[in-house]
Amino acid sequence: MTRKSAASKEEEKEDSPEVEAAPPNVKIEDEISKLNRMLAAVLDYLSDDEVEEIDIEYLLTHTEGLRKWWDQYREKNKKQIEEEIKKSLGRLSLEELESIREQIKEKAK
Repeated sequence: MTRKSAASKEEEKEDSPEVEAAPPNVKIEDEISKLNRMLAAVLDYLSDDEVEEIDIEYLLTHTEGLRKWWDQYREKNKKQIEEEIKKSLGRLSLEELESIREQIKEKAK
């Protein structure tokens, strides 16, 4: 029988839905705590006098949980942008709609 490493067990926990549901207050407090730690890490980096050029990739790689949060934020924002575009399509002229269609066709190639 093979044993899973600690890392693979952690990945499995992240991929599977939570079996033990924590009370909503605890979940919110945990989320706030995680966000506070990420914000503090980013501000520490930004306030470091030795950092001459801000490296976003460095921040995403070296701040625990930041990349996952950023990806989720961007995906949520993408859906909002899609909705805004859908709502505005009716106000566009035929020429504008055809132009957008051509841009989409070019991206699909």
